[in-house]
Amino acid sequence: MTNPAERLVDLLDLEQIEVNIFRGRSPQESLQRVFGGQVAGQALVAAGRTTEGDRPVHSLHSYFLRPGRPGVPIVYQVERVRDGRSFTTRRVTAVQEGRTIFNLTASFHKPEEGAFEHQLPPRHLTDPESLPDLADEIREHLGALPEALERMARRQPFQIRYVDRLRWNQDEVKGADPRSAVWMRAVGPLGDDPLIHTCALTYASDMTLLDAVRIPIEPLWGPRSFDMASLDHAMWFHRPFRADEWFLYDQESPIATGGRGLARGRIYDREGQLLVSVVQEGLFRKL
Repeated sequence: MTNPAERLVDLLDLEQIEVNIFRGRSPQESLQRVFGGQVAGQALVAAGRTTEGDRPVHSLHSYFLRPGRPGVPIVYQVERVRDGRSFTTRRVTAVQEGRTIFNLTASFHKPEEGAFEHQLPPRHLTDPESLPDLADEIREHLGALPEALERMARRQPFQIRYVDRLRWNQDEVKGADPRSAVWMRAVGPLGDDPLIHTCALTYASDMTLLDAVRIPIEPLWGPRSFDMASLDHAMWFHRPFRADEWFLYDQESPIATGGRGLARGRIYDREGQLLVSVVQEGLFRKL
């Protein structure tokens, strides 16, 4: 497969090796650890495959416990915690080489009519077609993508377009608010399975969220002065969506202290409807 979107769908297609036990591939990458969004997305697939399929995911809460090794399969063990009249709960443990690397609890809710509705609107609703792709913006500044980034761009399953132009030096970073907003969508069709779209967006939600923590400290693209790792990740799914259509990921960091930075994001469709809310904490240590 040459299409990164097809590769993502294949990555989320777990092998069932026993009742409530699934195995996921972990591609051999040049990264030091398995991408957290991959593990979260695969774990959510495992949880969803043990339900009847008529209840969408409404929330997930997860912890990254150990870094995963690229190239080594990950086994997902699902515990069927509850099957109620309206809600279904699953707990997933991700194991690699005999060690737990990730825990996830997911809740599924039978669709129902609400007594009322409200939401906060997006801070800005720009046109994604008017913005440059991330790779093109980097090429414009550097003249060409470094080889490692070129390989990453070819494998990237999501298009990313920053609403605000990237900052490239400390003078531009100085005084910046810890906020970021990006338009994203899968680079190709993802099929019609709603669970795959939910898990694909879960994958994408881990790609840029901690950028908001770094924005007041250093340029996002360039040498890093901090080692960064996700500690936990929580999501609430409010409305149906397709991850292969443009969505706006509005992100901010309310606090960074004690070596940890908190980031939260709201994901909107092009009409400004709030689709998903996300919160994540990351560990930051000076290199």
